[in-house]
Amino acid sequence: MSQDSLGCEVEDTYAEGFRSIYAEFLITCRDRKWLQHCINAVTGNSSSTILCDCESGVDRFVGPGGDESFVTPDGRPGAIIQVHVPRFRKDREPALQKSLLTRISQNVLTCPTASCFNLLDTDPYFKLGRKIAFFGDTFQTRDIRYGRKVWVIPIMGGEFIVDRRFGFRDGVMGGNLWFMADSVDAAIEATERGVAAVEKIPGVIMSFPGGIASSASKAGSRYPFLIASTYEQFCPTLREKLGAESRLPNGVNSIMEIVMNGRDLESLTVATHAAIDAARQSPGLIKISAGNYNGRLGKSFIYLKAKPAN
Repeated sequence: MSQDSLGCEVEDTYAEGFRSIYAEFLITCRDRKWLQHCINAVTGNSSSTILCDCESGVDRFVGPGGDESFVTPDGRPGAIIQVHVPRFRKDREPALQKSLLTRISQNVLTCPTASCFNLLDTDPYFKLGRKIAFFGDTFQTRDIRYGRKVWVIPIMGGEFIVDRRFGFRDGVMGGNLWFMADSVDAAIEATERGVAAVEKIPGVIMSFPGGIASSASKAGSRYPFLIASTYEQFCPTLREKLGAESRLPNGVNSIMEIVMNGRDLESLTVATHAAIDAARQSPGLIKISAGNYNGRLGKSFIYLKAKPAN
């Protein structure tokens, strides 16, 4: 471990990421208001694959009012969305396709003025647009819009435009940082600084509410029907009860976590160090660490400090 003039202590450890498969698509709407409504719906209930069908979130806003170097097909405000499922799932491809089908058909199709475009030109791919187009009840049509092959579905609000194919590829899940502070308010403030830094890194999403998880979990449980449970050794209210078994540093009364998924290990590494740099001088922040399982969960290690020499 180390501490220096740049701020709080940063533990010499790593976050243990693991491989995923993910899809990346673009939502556009007539304005930012309706775009935000659509995002809230399509990324709902997808914080953790512990009990959600997937993990999803916003990579970044693009087009007018966002990253204008990214020109959306229809010239409207847009948001890039990533949807991840763990690669270790035996049904990973069907699971990803079902998550996409459910979320796009139920949350994007239904949102006023929304359109949906694929961003991964890969083979294999899902013929997702065709499945969504059945909603048109034989009145759907194939067309070329904005130079793209799309399905056009007549709806009461006008029409819904969706790409015919949606690609997918390997990604990384499980990047994380723990922000340990002397109070709840200090932990949240520090973590919010980290979230703001991660939001600027292309190719990375944060799936938890506001980018922050307050309930970091350990693998397994004393209850056989749970695959994950509270990490009691780091719970401030259990410090006295656990005694020597508590692993909570002195003075720490709250820990907040950022969990990140992304296109690749490099993107998550850049985001991790951006978050550390942004947060480490936050008032009341005592230590920055990360969760890992000594390589039992995955082999995508994201080091908080310099990677040790081989």
